[in-house]
Amino acid sequence: MELRLGKSDGRLFAGCAAAFVGAGTFRFVKAGAVVPFAVAAVALALLALLVGRSVEALGDRLGPGATGVVQSGLGNLPELFVSIFALRAGLTEVVKGAIVGSILGNVLLILGLSFVVGGVKHGRQHFGAEQGRMISLLLLLAVAALAIPSLTSSLHTPAAGHEGALSIIVSIALLVVFACSLPASLQKQPGTAGGDGAHHSSVATEHANLWPLSFAIAMLAISGVGAAFVSEWFVHALEPAINALGISQAFAGLVVVAIAGNAIENVVGIQLAAKGQADYAVSVILQSPLQVALVLAPALVLLSYVVAPVALTLVFSPLLLAAMLLTAVVAMVVVFDGESTWLEGVALLCLYVVIAAAFWWG
Repeated sequence: MELRLGKSDGRLFAGCAAAFVGAGTFRFVKAGAVVPFAVAAVALALLALLVGRSVEALGDRLGPGATGVVQSGLGNLPELFVSIFALRAGLTEVVKGAIVGSILGNVLLILGLSFVVGGVKHGRQHFGAEQGRMISLLLLLAVAALAIPSLTSSLHTPAAGHEGALSIIVSIALLVVFACSLPASLQKQPGTAGGDGAHHSSVATEHANLWPLSFAIAMLAISGVGAAFVSEWFVHALEPAINALGISQAFAGLVVVAIAGNAIENVVGIQLAAKGQADYAVSVILQSPLQVALVLAPALVLLSYVVAPVALTLVFSPLLLAAMLLTAVVAMVVVFDGESTWLEGVALLCLYVVIAAAFWWG
């Protein structure tokens, strides 16, 4: 099949190449504390978009359900790599902040922006309330499970002092829930409002078929490898940037790492809302924090015993814990009626700003 690339693809490739070279250069050339960090963050976000674009190009071959599963898994690759390197560097507070920040960022920041953009452009928007309620309910249950080790520690229960073992039990349980959800995800049919795969089936048609299968797989491999390199450079520049900017590890993970690592859902969800496809926008945006809670956080706990000097536990600070639980409840409430307005979006954005500001000092 002849390879045909659109202008947007060319710009994405050029941007990724330039950002990758820049991030690699600043990794070994002294240029202050902030510039290498900013360039690496941009490179990480662009590579995340390339991962998403590559998976999107596979949509017609894999089918909508399988595409959704692949996108959910590979879409979190940049954040997974960043978290692994951060664990190796002993930045556990950054990792915990990134886990919570991914949940907050998608539910409050990105869902809020999509409500604002969609509401201003199309007025009151409607989406599948049943699907939204199911995803948000699973998110609430997953967050509740993540909260148990923190509660046992802060309430001084008999399990206090065994948070490491309890974190492993919680992680395995959440991974089992994810495994049980896979058959249903793979069986989704085109045209349903249910997962990321349905989104790819409907919106990728304008350019996904222009990429041959071999080229899409090659781009997926290249972007994945590139994300691994950039993640190491990003973490290397992270601590000096934190010190130079005077921000806390918790804020860096909660805001900076979470936004850079979730670039795919950030851009795609808002674009879908702008196109009036509220069903798919809500599904894409809420699926990301759900996968973070069910897969990314448990995987990092288990991997920390291999890659980190200190094992990661699911014991969050009281404010992180409260923010995570509050966000999961807000997700349930905001999608319950199956409709959205720009004012709801503004309220979500304001809540995100307030919570983020509370972590600026630590």
